[in-house]
Amino acid sequence: MRHFALFVLALVVIASALGVVWARHLHRQAYISLSTLEGERDELNIEFGRLQLEQATWSEANRIEQVAGTRLGMTFPADTDIVVLQP
Repeated sequence: MRHFALFVLALVVIASALGVVWARHLHRQAYISLSTLEGERDELNIEFGRLQLEQATWSEANRIEQVAGTRLGMTFPADTDIVVLQP
């Protein structure tokens, strides 16, 4: 009976050791995953800041005029083309 108890105790100790090793392995995997996600988060925050800056410049009159002239080929009308209507 005593040998059986020692055998069961040894199995419990081995199982506990394997559990600790497995928990540490899972912890390392979670840490690596967290580090990767934090790096991606930082990159996305930088890109979000760039997009906010770009969006802020879209509403400026100079930016709108530049896009209209270069991309759309628009020009200001000549003074003779402007007609002012009186109410």
